[in-house]
Amino acid sequence: MRHTLPIAPQFYVTAPQPCPYLPGRMERKLFTSLQGEYAEKLNDALSKQGFRRSQNVLYRPSCAECSACLSARIRVADFVPSKSQRRADRRNAHLRREATSPWATEDQYALFRAYLDSRHADGGMADMDIFEFAAMIEETPIRSRVIEYSAEVDGRRELAAVCLTDVLDDGLSMVYSFYDPARANQSLGTYVILDHLRIAREAGLPYVYLGYWVPGSPKMGYKAKFSSVEVYKNGSWRDIGDPEDHSSGTHPLSTDPIAEQVAQISLPDSRPTGR
Repeated sequence: MRHTLPIAPQFYVTAPQPCPYLPGRMERKLFTSLQGEYAEKLNDALSKQGFRRSQNVLYRPSCAECSACLSARIRVADFVPSKSQRRADRRNAHLRREATSPWATEDQYALFRAYLDSRHADGGMADMDIFEFAAMIEETPIRSRVIEYSAEVDGRRELAAVCLTDVLDDGLSMVYSFYDPARANQSLGTYVILDHLRIAREAGLPYVYLGYWVPGSPKMGYKAKFSSVEVYKNGSWRDIGDPEDHSSGTHPLSTDPIAEQVAQISLPDSRPTGR
């Protein structure tokens, strides 16, 4: 099924499939391709409207009777860490950060497999092989970095965590992160977010995009524990407030028809960036 705006790009809708976050529900995504000299501008513009990138595709949930998934980001200037987050920061202060071009390695894949097998063995990525992993990391038409965190163990470098990160015009977008499950007591997931806030602050970028927060989903609960989080809801960004105030209920009128959703999308100037 295809829906087209007066100018490129074209938007499509996926067939319904089981939701990975809320049991018993079906998910559907609105998506468009991301390619060419227009890609960076399009990614910047649609990220501000709740879209996320996966390789050369931008997508946003567009489920028939559910609007629970909310794009979340942290306001860097207003963020204040909690006591537990400060402890996580200190606990991982020994880790070395290294930002590289988006290039997959065998060490990254080994860590990725260990993470999936421990944390998401029944998830949609569970069967991903090394070639699919390489595509996830390397197939990016925009400014992306692989940020690795490693420790020195017995004189050798040991990979502890990895994050594939996009550089937007207004922030950092954490596309996908994973870490060593054997170090679960180090709160590495929290630390990687804290360090991205540090990187964004140093670069003068106002936001760190966390992906989707889903009220009612234990997998996503950690995102609401950060201060200064705002969510994209009903066409605008707003402070998350009390997470309990957001419903994960279903309703036949919870989402606009696809054609209306597409018509409401604001597109950037289609001229190339020249970079």
